[in-house]
Amino acid sequence: MTQRTLVLLKPDTVSRGLVGKVLDRYEAKGLSIVAMELRRITAEMSDQHYAEHVERDFYPDLREFVTSGPLVAMVLEGDDAIEVVRGLNGATDGRKAAAGTIRGDLSLSNRENLVHGSDSPESAAREIGIWFPEL
Repeated sequence: MTQRTLVLLKPDTVSRGLVGKVLDRYEAKGLSIVAMELRRITAEMSDQHYAEHVERDFYPDLREFVTSGPLVAMVLEGDDAIEVVRGLNGATDGRKAAAGTIRGDLSLSNRENLVHGSDSPESAAREIGIWFPEL
């Protein structure tokens, strides 16, 4: 089943010069880029994107991190794109993510975990609408 998903290459991916390396993993798995843009996220946009986390204890640090520098926002498309991206990304905590995943191989911490991928078709639709309303 062809799906679309939102992927964010977070500020640590950009600052560490890993955008090409991470993007190559998605493309090598057969995913196509539908839209891609280098941009900065505002605090308000962070609150909208991470709405389900705003009241959680960890959220202020997450918001500070994602607003700290440029990131790459993109929509990827392919067979079971949501599941494929989440498998490539690995566990949220990079210290616990399996070797061979983006986070397992490249992440330095739990907070600076390089990437975000939509977790369901509903989340993908909502997140793509926030970042790429023209799609």
